[in-house]
Amino acid sequence: MAQPAPATSAAQSSESRAHFQWEDPFLLDDLLTEDERMIRDSARQFCGDYLAGRVQKDFREETSDREVMAKMGEMGLLGPTIDGYGCAGVSYVAYGLIAYEIEYIDSAYRSSASVQSSLVMHPIHAYGTEEQRQKFLPKLAT
Repeated sequence: MAQPAPATSAAQSSESRAHFQWEDPFLLDDLLTEDERMIRDSARQFCGDYLAGRVQKDFREETSDREVMAKMGEMGLLGPTIDGYGCAGVSYVAYGLIAYEIEYIDSAYRSSASVQSSLVMHPIHAYGTEEQRQKFLPKLAT
């Protein structure tokens, strides 16, 4: 038969526990590089300042404005893992952070960015000829 745990005071047990961070429960921020944090913070600011207002307008008007994708391109959020051709050349971790920040505001625009980056731009970069890369990737990145 199991014996009960020794009694401790409430103050003692709460002092010995680690502080839980609700904003970052897995302490992910500690695992990111400085560049990844900077990219995440830039994407977060863009999404909060620009995208959030557009999403409400687009939802009310039942539209999807190409200008949003152009602004994402200006920020380097499209095709971000591709190096060169007007793309940022960041890590896949950074790409995931970018996608997370867009998704936090709107799933449809995150889907659009993911499709353009992963299903359109990546295959052109990975399997296209140099001529095709030069022709399509810079335009798709912006």
